[in-house]
Amino acid sequence: MTVVSRFLIIFLPVKTFSAKPAEVRRSWYIIDAASQPVGRVAERAAVLLRGKHKPDYTPHVDTGDHVVVINAGQAIFSGKKEGTKTYMRYSGFIGGHHSDTVRDVRGKKPAFLIEHAVKGMIAHNRLGRRVFRKLHVYAGADHPHSAQQPVAAPTL
Repeated sequence: MTVVSRFLIIFLPVKTFSAKPAEVRRSWYIIDAASQPVGRVAERAAVLLRGKHKPDYTPHVDTGDHVVVINAGQAIFSGKKEGTKTYMRYSGFIGGHHSDTVRDVRGKKPAFLIEHAVKGMIAHNRLGRRVFRKLHVYAGADHPHSAQQPVAAPTL
C-alpha cells in the first residue's frame, strides 16, 4: 500500500481477458437479404463474422461465427444507385479497364454485391482474409448448410 496525500492507493492486478483461438465456439447464422438494403445486410454480416457481438471479443483473434446470406439477388439499393453505382476492375493489360453497374452485376453474379460490401467492412489483412472465408452468400433461398442448423441472425 502506498499513501499519497491523504488518499489511499491500492494496487490490484488487472487481468485482461484474451480469447484463445482453440477455445472459440462458432455458431452459424442465416440472414435473409430479400428487400433489405445491401449496406445493412453487409454490416450485420461483418459484425457477426468478426465476433464483435460476443462478450469474449478479442481484436487480434478470429472470434466470429459463420454467416449464410440467402436471397442476395433480391437485396436492394437506395436512391438511383441501381443504375449509377459502378463496380470497376482492371486486368492489368492495355484497355483492360471494365466497369459494370449494379444491374449488370446483379444479372451476372448477384452474390458479388453482398460479398463486395462485406469485404470492404472487415480488416484488409491476414485476419480479415481468414474472417471472410466464413461468409457464405447465395443468390436464391437454397443453401447447402442445413446440416449446420443456422439460426436467424440476431438484430444488432
